[in-house]
Amino acid sequence: MGLRGTGFLLQCYLMLAAAMYFDLGEQEEKCIIEEIPEDTLVTGYFLLEPWDLTASTHSPHLGVTVTVRDPNHEILMTKRYGKFSKFTFTAHASGQHYLCFQTNSTRFSVFAGEKLKLHLDVQMGEHSIDPNVDRTKHNMESLETNLNHLIDQMMHITRQQEYQREKEETFRQISEDTNSKVLWWAVVQTSILLSVGFWQMKRLKDFFIAKKLV
Repeated sequence: MGLRGTGFLLQCYLMLAAAMYFDLGEQEEKCIIEEIPEDTLVTGYFLLEPWDLTASTHSPHLGVTVTVRDPNHEILMTKRYGKFSKFTFTAHASGQHYLCFQTNSTRFSVFAGEKLKLHLDVQMGEHSIDPNVDRTKHNMESLETNLNHLIDQMMHITRQQEYQREKEETFRQISEDTNSKVLWWAVVQTSILLSVGFWQMKRLKDFFIAKKLV
């Protein structure tokens, strides 16, 4: 058995753990009745195995024929599957539907006179899925994803603009502070030069007066 088949078998075991099971004899057909509303998608999972789990069930010919009949006993589907698989159908009318299962175990002497156990889990959806609706849903999801991406890009651009404005405001404040300091430094330098000039003129005048040159 390949890896994919093993994985599907494990999935069937997990899904059928709490489901029903019943025995099937050689070429025996058993049916269950399900009340199914109109336009309901039904999915069934089953696993066929011998009651004696030590028996070999690796034969590729072992299988189950599934037949589904509507409330008027008309056949909705009939198909042969392997020993573990799933089947789906859509109910076109409300009422009792008949799900019938039959094995082909008579080909194998190992199962001669021995019952087989069929695990079964039937799941019903609310309505059948319209491919156009599913495609529209997929398109809407893609559109929503693209829209969310655009919104994220816009928010990123907005944050970048706010960050640039904050940087410009900080740079403007630094420039204004620098210009203010330069202006005050120029005023201080001018004041110092004027003070030194007046002091030199006064010393020169006092020197001339002391030498009686004036």
